[in-house]
Amino acid sequence: MTDLSITDTHARNIEAAPTAENLLATHLDIWTTAIEQKSSAGRGSSKKFSLYGIKKLRELILELAVRGKLVPQDANDEPACVLFKRITAEKAQLVKDGNLRKQKALPELSDDEKPFELPNGWEWIRLGELGYTQTGGTPSKNRPELFGNDISFIKPGDILDGSVCYENEGLSFLGAESLGRIAPANSLLMVCIGTIGKCGFIDRDCAFNQQINSITPYVNIIKYLHKVTSAAYFQNLAWELSSSTTIAIINKGKWESIPIAVAPLEEQHRIVAKVDELMSLCDALEAQTEASISAHQTLVETLLNALLLPLPQATSQSDVSLEPQPFTDSFDKDWQRVADHFDTLFTTAASIDTLKQTILQLAVMGKLVKQNPNDEPAAKLLERIAKEKAQLIKEGKIKKQKLLPAITHEEKPFELPQGWEFTRLENIAELITKGSSPKWQGVIYTENESDVLFVTSENVGAFKLLLENKKYVELKFNEIEPRSILAYGDFLMNIVGGSIGRTAIFNIDALANINQAVCLIRCLADLSSSKYLLNFFNSSLCISYMMDKQVDNARANLSMGNISKFVMPIPPLEEQHRIVAKVDELMALCDQLKVRLADAQTTQLHLTDAIVEQAV
Repeated sequence: MTDLSITDTHARNIEAAPTAENLLATHLDIWTTAIEQKSSAGRGSSKKFSLYGIKKLRELILELAVRGKLVPQDANDEPACVLFKRITAEKAQLVKDGNLRKQKALPELSDDEKPFELPNGWEWIRLGELGYTQTGGTPSKNRPELFGNDISFIKPGDILDGSVCYENEGLSFLGAESLGRIAPANSLLMVCIGTIGKCGFIDRDCAFNQQINSITPYVNIIKYLHKVTSAAYFQNLAWELSSSTTIAIINKGKWESIPIAVAPLEEQHRIVAKVDELMSLCDALEAQTEASISAHQTLVETLLNALLLPLPQATSQSDVSLEPQPFTDSFDKDWQRVADHFDTLFTTAASIDTLKQTILQLAVMGKLVKQNPNDEPAAKLLERIAKEKAQLIKEGKIKKQKLLPAITHEEKPFELPQGWEFTRLENIAELITKGSSPKWQGVIYTENESDVLFVTSENVGAFKLLLENKKYVELKFNEIEPRSILAYGDFLMNIVGGSIGRTAIFNIDALANINQAVCLIRCLADLSSSKYLLNFFNSSLCISYMMDKQVDNARANLSMGNISKFVMPIPPLEEQHRIVAKVDELMALCDQLKVRLADAQTTQLHLTDAIVEQAV
């Protein structure tokens, strides 16, 4: 494994205040390797990480910019106090010309309200003193004539990453006039209800809804103002000043009162240019990092997929060996290629997850452990299972099952080792059924733990039960639905919605039942390894089968008929136990690898925070 620890070099570099020139270069590896893993529900979440380091670098660039630390000051620049006089004069002229109503004076800033020290020539000025502010509104939805394509109507969802989308909805001129609140081009829009702080400036006249405030600067400093209001100090103050019952809100009065760090006008231009330059570098760094992560994952998948290629088939009688030969020269070479680069391949959560899935797939293909010719063949095992089921049917303990169709050659996903057999799931199960809804049966939920534990798809995770939030129903539910009463060792499989295929063993002693989104699979005890079957159910082979057989009307679901016809590779019983032991061993190593990775990533995130804190 590659050394994921943090070197002393970074600790020493933190001590020196960064300049704009070495901001990216000095800690380049930290910015690109500080990656935050995202937890995601369901299978196949699109993006399972965020580039935390680059995100913090962007924040640092803005914070240095508004503190006067990003570009050098020039003593020849006209100071911000002169700029403010021009702003005040422009505001007075607008009032005199009748283009602006006289504004209520904002209170003078106290020293306690100033977030940090500013360089010479800078000034703290309240936001509302820099321009004309408005809160948006929405025309009546009952009047369709107020809506149209004459003027863009901006809502919070239209403000993304500092840019503004003008295409989603619009108003007619009549609708815009009815509002009386139009922000002209070169105004700043900021969300002030809900996702407080999202902001962008507009290049055309726009209407906007009541979740957004606007400011139109009296002197055009819009690009600089956008940088300041995007900085962490301003965003934090906006949240601190907000009030919340069910949703965060900062009213216009408090928003206007937030202090703005105003630089001399010429320095503002230099700051905007430098921020834009560095943000473009961040864009490139982000794209390069994401491409590198994607390429790394593609390499991992390519190398691991090579291990899953079918075993070569014998072409003549002389090619058939009496000894099982799953570990071919090709497999050995492919595995050695993975083993030789293990330290550099499995350095992300996604790559470790792919390794875990490959282990399961190798297990059910007969490639994970060697075969033993002395093991009782799976064909004999299936005969014993059939005999046991026949006896249970004779005793009236289980119902006689319908004759299943023979497995065709096309249904067999790969060649099996000697001693293995393909069979349908129902051939090894004594019961396959699903639960019901309490509502359908006139049963209510209770808080009584002595009632029936009611297991839903939320409680069935991959490999394990999720019982942090338990539900109970009246005891009479088991009288109404006795077929789906759970027994220790039952398999539970989600068969509806986005969690289709998650399978766990019911491994607790409790009076319990299931709902209609969960399938119960009960196999014959002692005639199969429950953990081998669990590994199969969670393997990509079984999951692919489920995805192929699901029916998607209003909501994806699996029928009992399709589940009963699952095609399963069955090894000899003794080999099942060896497979389970090897899977457990390798999964434990993967989990250790993940813990180590998580610890290293946490250190990277903390180091990133330390660099940012030291720099500002």
